[in-house]
Amino acid sequence: MPKNIEAIFELAKKDQLEILSIVGKGLGVEDCIDAHFRNPLERQRQIENEPLLPNIAAVLDEAADEVPDQIAWNFFEDGVRQTYRDVRNNVNRLANAFHDLGIGKGTHVGVMLPNIPSFPTTWLALGRLGAIMVPINDRYAPRELDYIINDSDTEWLVIDEQLLTCLDGMEKRPDVLSDQRIIVVGEGAPRGHNEFDALLNGGDPDFRPDETAGLEDLMNIQYTSGTTGLPKGCMLRHSYWVGIAKVAARRDGLVFKNVLASTPYYYMDPQWLTLMAFYHRGTLHVARRQSSSRFMEWVREFNIHFCLFNEMFYRMPPAVFDGQNSLRRVNVYGLRKEIHTDLQNRFNVQAREAFGMSEVGTTLFVPLEATEMTGSGSCGIPCAFRECRIVDENGNDVPAGNIGEMVVRGPNIMLGYYNKPDANRVSFFGEWFRTGDSFRQDENGYYYIVGRIKDMIRRSSENISAREVEGVIAQAPGVSEVAALGVPHESRGEEVKIYVILKEGYTPEDITPESLVEFASHQMASFKVPRYIEFVEKFPRTPSGKIAKNIIRAEKFDLRENSWDTVDGVQR
Repeated sequence: MPKNIEAIFELAKKDQLEILSIVGKGLGVEDCIDAHFRNPLERQRQIENEPLLPNIAAVLDEAADEVPDQIAWNFFEDGVRQTYRDVRNNVNRLANAFHDLGIGKGTHVGVMLPNIPSFPTTWLALGRLGAIMVPINDRYAPRELDYIINDSDTEWLVIDEQLLTCLDGMEKRPDVLSDQRIIVVGEGAPRGHNEFDALLNGGDPDFRPDETAGLEDLMNIQYTSGTTGLPKGCMLRHSYWVGIAKVAARRDGLVFKNVLASTPYYYMDPQWLTLMAFYHRGTLHVARRQSSSRFMEWVREFNIHFCLFNEMFYRMPPAVFDGQNSLRRVNVYGLRKEIHTDLQNRFNVQAREAFGMSEVGTTLFVPLEATEMTGSGSCGIPCAFRECRIVDENGNDVPAGNIGEMVVRGPNIMLGYYNKPDANRVSFFGEWFRTGDSFRQDENGYYYIVGRIKDMIRRSSENISAREVEGVIAQAPGVSEVAALGVPHESRGEEVKIYVILKEGYTPEDITPESLVEFASHQMASFKVPRYIEFVEKFPRTPSGKIAKNIIRAEKFDLRENSWDTVDGVQR
């Protein structure tokens, strides 16, 4: 498939009948055709001007009414393919069974499941009832489960049978979460628990509750990753999910009939990707877990048109089939700008940066047409429903081109953090959410992330952006990837330490600590130059592929160990 922009749009024009049924509600044929060539900003305004569906279940209903026999999702590693008719029937059955148990509007239901059909089926069923889902990481230990269950006021729990040992290990299980309120997915539930399959099979496929959810009703208490401090639960409404999924489906004016989700469902991405596929009347192909070695095989096998792309895939050994795919767009996040063009050429794909957070959803994106932004490092321009500003520490706009914190507002961002009044007070300037990331904006309106305010190193009263240090060192010859963090110091507060992964074929004898210091000294002020340098083979990562600095910090008591001290000239 040709990947230049004009060829993609020509292909999209051939799919015009699909576009009319998918995104052309109330529009004429000419309007739909024109949408492919309309200015990206005009497309965003059109999305904003069209009404949103009332809740997440309505997105499913509209698709099931139009294409009942189309495969809605394919959990390919489990061999489960279900049509839109099947999905809606199962959602209604489960909603009916939940209703009979006493789950209704406003009920908090924890969901601790791997990537299996039961997860999105439960989410949509709860959305049908107006209940609230609390997604829970299926790798949590009992202590972490204690925190999430109690912090979120969870009243019911849907859990995989293989995770019951974690539940049994809880020390602070609330009284309300009795055995009768545990719903187990698996071959059999312990005595006193409810069996998920029995509930599903006993429900009415035509069930409709008397009271349904509206756009402003709460749908999720979505916990942040918690890489710094305890996780916080973002209160996300139906309008959040319906809105960000519609934006993802519509912003490029293209049809994505096959969408790939490979990250865990307890994160936000597979949830909005599900609704995005529904908007396109397409198929969501779901992996059990992320796999760098198998990812491109999935892309080819399932004729994927859209997915989230990770730099880890680029680091895999090149294969002759890398460019043989049907991808029309991929989203990348924080991709090193120096490899952007090479990645596009290798995988024959249009890769576009974006920026989002659980609190505000997708906020910035680089339009597909903006080929001139490739390799710029920009996160893009605001999406539909989003306004952005760059401000100082008091919430006042900084002069054009200056660096400050990006703040975001929109009609469907999070309501706030659940049970966290102190966090809410410091996380907003009025109606503007503080991202905690420092940005600059260029003369054309494009935003560039400079560093994470909350990931700072404070050395002798100087605030040092860890991301800035990482970005500079990553450009040094022979360096593949870098993580920077602060090491406690008795007089300076902190010293800068970097962990370095070298490119294949390079060793610490080739790329010495002294050479990295010399390189950095030419790029940064002296107080930013790392004092401690440690070479490592790999980094611990979150399921979304980010470096888990909290794990690095916890690996040893004294972070100076195994480091070269560039000041004292010794190996610690």
